[in-house]
Amino acid sequence: MTKPRPPAIGAEDRHLFREAVGPVRPIVRDRVIAPRARPPPEPRQARLDEAQVADELMSSAIDPAVLEIGEELSYLKPGVAPRILVRLKRGHYSIADEIDLHQMTAEVARVAVKEFLDACRRADRLCVKIIHGKGLRSRAPGPVLKRLVDHVLRRRDDVLAFASAKPAEGGTGATLVLLRRA
Repeated sequence: MTKPRPPAIGAEDRHLFREAVGPVRPIVRDRVIAPRARPPPEPRQARLDEAQVADELMSSAIDPAVLEIGEELSYLKPGVAPRILVRLKRGHYSIADEIDLHQMTAEVARVAVKEFLDACRRADRLCVKIIHGKGLRSRAPGPVLKRLVDHVLRRRDDVLAFASAKPAEGGTGATLVLLRRA
């Protein structure tokens, strides 16, 4: 589809325009003005954000490095072959489902974990991930949801093994759980 052409300007319109504008002279430039080189962009906000993170980590009551290294969850039900736990930690099992407990209270999370594991077992999803967070914003007692997940999983008969996830899957902020078949 072609664009319609604008109507031609009549002689009377040209005369009115020239009267309104007045005398004009063409601008002649014998030199070209090169645009000034702009300075490279400066990521000021990114630097400020990074500095703020460092300040927050320094003022935290809980050392994130200790949580990441020393707070790994690991459990193997008595009578289950140790290689099962090794394979779970190495990521040999495909994660069939996951639940995120962030923003839940301890009581809500307890019920959610129970219902989630029951539903997964019924649906034959035997390797699941529970995301509980590392508890970095928890007060002095430490990570509430992480401890709750550890406690709940150890008491269930259908849990064969569980371990903290690999760093790419959430690290110590998530737990992989292996369930017994229904």
